[in-house]
Amino acid sequence: MGKVADWSEIEVARVQGKSVLTSCKSLQPLKILNPRTHSSCCHVVLSNYGGGMVAGDTIQLRIKGAADTRLAITTQANSRIFKTLNGSGATQTLEGELEKGGVAVVFSDPVVMQEESQYRQYQRWQIAPEALLFVADWLSSGRADLGEQFKFRSYSSELQVKQGEKMVLLDRFQFSPGDHIAGSPANFSHYQTVLSAYMVGDPADQRFQLLAEALNKLKEQEQPELGSDLSANECVVAITKAREGVYVLRAGAKSRSAMQPVVDAMMNALSTADILDFNPFKRKF
Repeated sequence: MGKVADWSEIEVARVQGKSVLTSCKSLQPLKILNPRTHSSCCHVVLSNYGGGMVAGDTIQLRIKGAADTRLAITTQANSRIFKTLNGSGATQTLEGELEKGGVAVVFSDPVVMQEESQYRQYQRWQIAPEALLFVADWLSSGRADLGEQFKFRSYSSELQVKQGEKMVLLDRFQFSPGDHIAGSPANFSHYQTVLSAYMVGDPADQRFQLLAEALNKLKEQEQPELGSDLSANECVVAITKAREGVYVLRAGAKSRSAMQPVVDAMMNALSTADILDFNPFKRKF
């Protein structure tokens, strides 16, 4: 893995009632875009040179959201992970800090693991007790248009969130198709794309309450009846209140199109006036 001596950086501050990107430094292979929005939210789009991450690529990004700022972080397109060489894969690390009253939404397009690829991603956040964080982690089994499914070498993801001095969320996932049967009911079964979403905030915050309500409605819409054959469902959703102030959603779908209504519902809930006040995904398609 190539050595990176420095970090890319994003800093957002509140200026004249709007959240503004006040500092931005990007190091290859990362490319940072900052399209304008009609709202007071700051929108940052992560891209890269070459259309994906190749063996040995390392991205390290620090994010800081000042008090009462609103920040949406998305990607320009699917995060394609290309074939590994000599056992060297690609790695991405995000470290975020969110101050009192701040909102940060990290909602990337799927990570698409191509044949023989290897990828590790880490995301670590330090947020104030009065802040609101929403993170979505979306994985695709491969290039669906080529019939490629679970032919990558390994994928691992880790999310840590500290609220004040307390660790409130730690979620780790690792999968290697060569060591495990992807189609097993204990793993992915018949689903080809999976999404995990995490919400951390203050339960007394109205924004947190509205999002929790929207997520629970989504589960009710997609949840199959007891005793039903899950294989008949194009998409299934489960949500749990992991602890006070922390919700975790899991969704599995047979295709990207089957997952899209779940993504749209979450983004619609996030785009309300109290949170982002715009929908970052509507400008993409």
